[in-house]
Amino acid sequence: MIARHRIRDVDVEQVKARNRQMWGEGDYSVLSGMLAPAAQSLCDACAVSAGQEVLDVAAGDGNFALACAREGAAVVASDLSPGMVERGRARTAAEGYDVEWVEADAEQLPFEDGRFDCVGSVFGAMIAPRPEVAARELFRVAKPGGTVGMTAWLPGSFTSEYIAVGRRYNPPPPDLPATEEWAVEETVRERFDGLAASIELQRGSLVHVGESPEALARLLAETVPPSVAARSILSPEQWDAMVLEQMDVARRFNEADDGSVRIATEYLMTVARKRG
Repeated sequence: MIARHRIRDVDVEQVKARNRQMWGEGDYSVLSGMLAPAAQSLCDACAVSAGQEVLDVAAGDGNFALACAREGAAVVASDLSPGMVERGRARTAAEGYDVEWVEADAEQLPFEDGRFDCVGSVFGAMIAPRPEVAARELFRVAKPGGTVGMTAWLPGSFTSEYIAVGRRYNPPPPDLPATEEWAVEETVRERFDGLAASIELQRGSLVHVGESPEALARLLAETVPPSVAARSILSPEQWDAMVLEQMDVARRFNEADDGSVRIATEYLMTVARKRG
C-alpha cells in the first residue's frame, strides 16, 4: 500500500502549466507505441461499439481514441497540452479517422452533462493534480449507465519505479498525489464512491523488449516528455546520473538472460458504470 496524500499548499494552476508545456516536448510516439495495447484492452473492457459516442481524456496522441474509432464509435479526444493535441490531430487524420480534438483540462471538461456513452483515459487522467475533481468530471460527462474507464501504473511496477527516479531529480510539489494511487483498489473505490453503480478492476501488463536494458532506459530518457523536460532543467551531470539510475531499474526488472531486454510492467484497469 502506498502512502496517500492530500493537497494542501499545491499551486494547482502552476502544476497544470508545467504539465501543459512538458507533455508537448520529446517524441511521444515512442512511448505511445508501448502503451497502445493497454488502450485496446480498455476499449474492449468498456465494450465500445459502433454508434456510441466516446471521449478520450488526457488522450496523448490518441491511442484510446483510435481504438474506439476503429470500432466505429464517434470519438472526441481531449488533452491539456496543445502540443499533444496537435500531434494527436495529425496522427488520427493520417490514419484516416475523423476524431475531434479539443484542448481541455481533465478537471474542467468543456462538455455537457451526460453526453458520452464511454469516457476513458489511458495513463492520462491519473496525472490530474486533484483526483477527486477529475473523477467527478469523468462521470459528469458520461451518460447515466455509461462507462468510465481508466488505467494507472501499479505501485512497484517497472514504470512506477522508473518514474520515481525522475521524481527524485525533478521533484513535483510535496503534497501532489502520486499517480500510482489510481492503481490502489481501495483508493479507486473511494474516489468513485457515489458516482459508480459498479466497479470492475483488472490487472494488465505491457511488455517492453529491445536491445538491452541500457538501450531501453536511454530511449525512454531521450523521448518521453517528462525526461526530455528534465534535461532542460538539470545539469548535464544530474541528467546523466538520473539516466544511470533508470538503467539500474531496467536491469533490475529485466527478464531476459541473453543481454537483450524483456520487461513486463503492470497496471490496473478500472471500468466503472455510472449510476442511472
